[in-house]
Amino acid sequence: MADWNTQIIEEFRNNAGKVGGPFEGADLLLLTTIGAKSGQARVSPVAYVRDGDRLVIIASKAGAPTNPDWYYNLRANPEVTIEVGTETHKATATPITEGPERDRLYAAMVAVMPGFADYQEKTDRVIPVVTLTIDS
Repeated sequence: MADWNTQIIEEFRNNAGKVGGPFEGADLLLLTTIGAKSGQARVSPVAYVRDGDRLVIIASKAGAPTNPDWYYNLRANPEVTIEVGTETHKATATPITEGPERDRLYAAMVAVMPGFADYQEKTDRVIPVVTLTIDS
């Protein structure tokens, strides 16, 4: 998985935020978190949708029974860096794990990328939604 992510990250950075393959045409960003245990910077490519001036990402891990590592990292350190297209921003991550707002935002992602509905079906956990607010 690390090699696969590395290839996507390189392609993203070499093509102004555009990638091909299974993510062709999708809105992707690069999320840099600080490792909860290691303290090291970690970069993860993730799909996003917009909700007003916030960006919304989903901690799906393709429907695995556990959350992705980046989710635990931003829980410990909510100040993150995001790359969208050719722009880099500092942002604050806010997890939303239940309730109508979580459901509305998850549905917004499903409307754009229907595979996220399959991810929720595959797991017993409620997949967290995370909003990213760009720092001013």
